[in-house]
Amino acid sequence: MSPRRLVLLDSIALVNASHAGAVVVSGSHGGLSASHFVTAQIQKPFAVAFNDAGGGKDNAGRVALHALQAVGVLAVLYAHTSARIGEAQDGLENGVVSGLNALAMAQGLQLGWRVNECVQHLGARPEQRS
Repeated sequence: MSPRRLVLLDSIALVNASHAGAVVVSGSHGGLSASHFVTAQIQKPFAVAFNDAGGGKDNAGRVALHALQAVGVLAVLYAHTSARIGEAQDGLENGVVSGLNALAMAQGLQLGWRVNECVQHLGARPEQRS
């Protein structure tokens, strides 16, 4: 099996059909509006990581965990104190996992891991440019 693609998106609003089956690390918050960009895709990514944005009122920054679970997408949140919101590269390099949906846990991902550990565990690799 070939490795999954790793895609970095500073904004999850940029997700599209070309990201189907990929592991996406987003700089976006994990709120409802952000999750809609993923759930609206006919062909969805395999997994998406979001910044937890500190949780917010009524844990609004964590809604993506449930929304993506409902459509069969692994969801990971990383702590806003570990990586800058809006910067996917920082999320990949420095993000510390603060939330997982059941699909992510079933794949063996763990709270407290770094996002790059999750990406490696899921077998994702950056696309090679020729």
